Amino acid sequence: VFGIGSTFLQRAYDQISQDLCINGNAATIVVFGGSIHGMNSVTHLGLQDIPMLSNIPNLVYLAPTTKEEYLAMLDWSIEQNEHPVAIKVPGGAMISEEGNVRKDYSALNTYEVRQQGKKVAILGLGAFYELGRRSAGLLQKKMNLRATVINPQYISGIDVDLLERLKADHDIVVTLEDGFLDGGFGEKIARFYGDSNVKVLNFGFKKEFIDRFNPSEVMSENSLTEEQIVDSIVNVL
Repeated sequence: VFGIGSTFLQRAYDQISQDLCINGNAATIVVFGGSIHGMNSVTHLGLQDIPMLSNIPNLVYLAPTTKEEYLAMLDWSIEQNEHPVAIKVPGGAMISEEGNVRKDYSALNTYEVRQQGKKVAILGLGAFYELGRRSAGLLQKKMNLRATVINPQYISGIDVDLLERLKADHDIVVTLEDGFLDGGFGEKIARFYGDSNVKVLNFGFKKEFIDRFNPSEVMSENSLTEEQIVDSIVNVL
C-alpha cells in the first residue's frame, strides 16, 4: 500500500506504468490531494491524476464519495490479487454517510444508480458526486424534472451496459469531475455517445497552470456550481 500526494505521482509515471501495470501487480496506491481543494501552488497542482492514471492499461482507478466508501475500496484493494488499484481520496470536506456500502469491486466498471429519473442523467465522480446530487435537487425544484443520479466509482472504465440503457429515455448525460477535462473521465463518456442522439455536458477544470488560487472562485470560473450546471442543462433541454 503506497500513499502519495497526487502531484507527486507525475514524477513516478514510468514506474507505475512499466513496473506495476504491465505485470498486473496487485498493489494499492492511495492518492491524496487530487482535487481543486488540494495544494494550490502552480508546481503542486492535484488536477492531473485522472487523465494520467485512468489511461494506463490494467490499472483500476476508483473514486469513493464518502469515508465509508473509501474504506470499503481500500479493504477490497488489499484483499484482491488481480489488479493494481489506485484510490482517489475525495478532496474537500469529509462526508460520512451511513447505510449499505458496496464491498466487492471485482465486477469492474459497474456504476451505481443512486436515483432513477428520466431525460437527464448526472454522473458525479468521487468528491463531485455530492455536487451532482445537489444539482439534481435544484433541477427538480426549477423544472419539476427528476434526473437520474449515478455514482460511477470507476474512473478508469465505463459501464457500457448502463450507458447503453440510458439511451432509451435520456436526452442529456452530465459528467462532473475534480480534475482536468482534457483526457479525463467525461471525455470517455462523450466518446461513447458520439454516434448517438444523446448530448453530453462535461464539467471539470480547463487545462491550465493556476497558482495561489481560491477554490471557490476557480469552481465558479469553470461553471462548477449547481446553479451554473442546472442553467447549462436547461439551455440544452
